[in-house]
This record gives sequence, C-alpha cells and structure tokens, in this order.
Amino acid sequence: MNKQNLIIYKLKIFYNILKELESITNLLIFEASNEKHCKELQNKLDNHIVVTSQKNHNISRVFNIEKFPIKIFKFIEKINIQFLKNQYQEKSEINVGTYKININSRELKLNKDVLKLTEKEVKIINYLNGSSKSVTIDELQLKVWGYHSKLETHTVETHIYRLRKKILKKFKNNNFIISKKDGYKINLN
Repeated sequence: MNKQNLIIYKLKIFYNILKELESITNLLIFEASNEKHCKELQNKLDNHIVVTSQKNHNISRVFNIEKFPIKIFKFIEKINIQFLKNQYQEKSEINVGTYKININSRELKLNKDVLKLTEKEVKIINYLNGSSKSVTIDELQLKVWGYHSKLETHTVETHIYRLRKKILKKFKNNNFIISKKDGYKINLN
C-alpha cells in the first residue's frame, strides 16, 4: 500500500497521537511548527495534505479541523477521501502550452483568465494537444465525434472555427489552433 503524507501544522498533541498510529495507517506523519517549515515539507513531499486548526495561513492543500475531540478513525476516513479528491483534481488539469485545461470544470485558463468550454471543445483541444503531428478532419471526426463519414460534412470545421473565435475573444490569441494543409494543430508557442 502506498503511504500518503500528512503534515500536522501547529497541533503537537494531535501529531503525537497520529505518530503512534502511523504503523497501522496508510499515512506518513510529519510535524510542522511554523509556516516556513510547513512550506518546506510541502515542497519535498509529493502527495500530501496539511492538517491544522489555524484559520489564517498561506498554505495550500489544507484540511482544517474545526473542533476537538475528533474520532480518529473518522478523521482518517475523511483524510483518505481528501487524498482521493486531490488526486482527481490533479489528473483533471492538463497543460496545453502556457494554458491549462481543466477537464472536470471544462475551463481553459491562462493566468487568471478563464474560458468556459463545451465538452466537445475540451475533447478537441485535448486530442489536438496529445498529437505530435497535424490531425486531419477525418481523424477528429472519428476520435472526437466517434464516427467516420464518407459524406461531406463541415461539423469539424464549424467547431474549430467557433472555438478559435472564443479563444481570440477571451485571450486575444489568433494562433491557438493553427490550420495546416494536412489538418489542425495546437500552437504551443
């Protein structure tokens, strides 16, 4: 079983209790007595959650305990759920050049600017981003829409046109999806 890292921030007694239970859980327990130490631990540990009862802090991935006493096995269950949520969130965000696309919320982000996308637009960007070469209209039709038609259709071109228009309006980027003679490609520059 893979161990997950739990950083206990400014809760010395709680840290001691969890440290005693460490061998029977899927958790590795670390203690941070100040914010600087907590951030250092966060930088070292990949899969982690910070547990604290402190309200004002500049720490990410926090699980706040609002009141004590707390049932320890209920706490461990909640922490495991939080690890699953974090893992789900991390897998849902994909880098597309300088942009990030969140598959769950269907948003394309550049810095603080966010563009809402349709499910089909997310699939188009994701598929184009995963290809090292230009993607033909037929390939997009098959892989994104799930069918291949010998009939002349402008479905792909229409979706690409509308998507480009949305991206241009929001991010002022006219070259996010570029047309090549053999298909479409994401411009990562």
